Amino acid sequence: MIAVMSGTDDSGDTAKWVVDVFDKNCPSRHTHELVSGKWGSLALVALREGTYRFNALRRRVDGVSEKMLSQTLQGLERDGMVVREAQNTIPPHVEYSLTPLGRRVADRQFAIIELLEGEYDEIVAARERYDAK
Repeated sequence: MIAVMSGTDDSGDTAKWVVDVFDKNCPSRHTHELVSGKWGSLALVALREGTYRFNALRRRVDGVSEKMLSQTLQGLERDGMVVREAQNTIPPHVEYSLTPLGRRVADRQFAIIELLEGEYDEIVAARERYDAK
């Protein structure tokens, strides 16, 4: 999808630029890679279930390392999909939740997961046919 966006450049002048995820230089590609990657997709879909503390989210997204989850959440927060809220409690803790944008993206990711899980028998059969070649 290609969209023309408006904004201001560093000089304050109004500028127009094209958002095109297929262009290797487009910043939207980074966001696409983040939300379509293994950990970004799973973190978003898990957060559809509600607010999570870091370690609870790490347990929910089985297999993700602390470092990868931290980097993923930082990227999702930077791109406006996740809110990080430090709780003023003893001991202090941090909670993560989806923004409205994050929810819209997570809903679409969830639809893909549902489709794949629902069609898994067909996927397994295709793999078996391919591997038998």
